[in-house]
Amino acid sequence: MSAFLVALGVSSLAIFVAEMGDKTQLVAMSLATRYRALTVILGITVATAVVHLGSVFVAEVLGAALPTDWLTLAAGVAFLIFGAWTLRGDEMSDKDEERAASRRIRSGFMTVFVVFLVAELGDKTMLATITVGTQYHWLPVWIGSTVGMVAADAIAIAIGAVLGKKLPERAIQIGAAVLFFVAGAAMLAQGAWMLLR
Repeated sequence: MSAFLVALGVSSLAIFVAEMGDKTQLVAMSLATRYRALTVILGITVATAVVHLGSVFVAEVLGAALPTDWLTLAAGVAFLIFGAWTLRGDEMSDKDEERAASRRIRSGFMTVFVVFLVAELGDKTMLATITVGTQYHWLPVWIGSTVGMVAADAIAIAIGAVLGKKLPERAIQIGAAVLFFVAGAAMLAQGAWMLLR
């Protein structure tokens, strides 16, 4: 049970941090201006659950095929890359944001689901879920990554509604990048220790 809780906590935190300043947060804020907050949260939750289920499946395949020590080193390098990616920023042009938010399907829920699903494919949080999934069991990683993603987007929607453009986006990016760098360095140290023992 404690292994489950550790995996749940690590995946929730990792994906929460990865989503900070990510383009899918902009999509969530944009969708929230057109649909009820509950509709947006439900659409985001289902889309995230679908994408991250695929991510943990990929992680399970990788985990079965590669040795743990090398996976840990690769995960450490990946987290350092995620830190640099976060510092660089993840932007959508006004045209991309407008196109993503204005797509209309039969219902608000389906619009949010499809737009968010497409925005999340190949995104940093999807890759971070795969990375964490190579280290832990798929079920708590899937649940945790979905919870972390939805929590980050829910906060972004709420703060965005209150503060609008006054968000300190660069400070959020720097804080998230530092957390990735620390996690990456710890994983590299752990992987190196496993190789040398």
